Amino acid sequence: MLSDAQRQKFDAVLDAVIDTLPAHITALFEEVPLIVEDEPSDALLDDMDIDRRTTDLCGLHWGIALTHRSVEQSGNLPDRMMLFRGPIVRLAGRNSRGGVDDKALRRQVRITLLHEVGHHFGLDEDDLTALGYG
Repeated sequence: MLSDAQRQKFDAVLDAVIDTLPAHITALFEEVPLIVEDEPSDALLDDMDIDRRTTDLCGLHWGIALTHRSVEQSGNLPDRMMLFRGPIVRLAGRNSRGGVDDKALRRQVRITLLHEVGHHFGLDEDDLTALGYG
């Protein structure tokens, strides 16, 4: 469980990362909500057949990629993107003083955010890995 200070730090890093993105990417968040939670829920992991003990899910694009949309999907729920603070912080690692490595946290937040944005635009895991967001 993250402390309030850890949440605030993460959210400040996320805001700073978003501020560095081009306007056409940040405009996306007006249409596709970005939801930030501490951890993915057990129900979500079960739905995705992911074992919490072996995988840290850092983010999720929930919806239909722009490249796969058609008029037949007009009744679907809106897309959303999710970031999970805990897994991202764990993946970023610790600095020599035992705290969260700030530079690594910024890097991991950026990678995770752009990974989910990439899924929204139709990129698959291989595409994202080739771009450095795998």
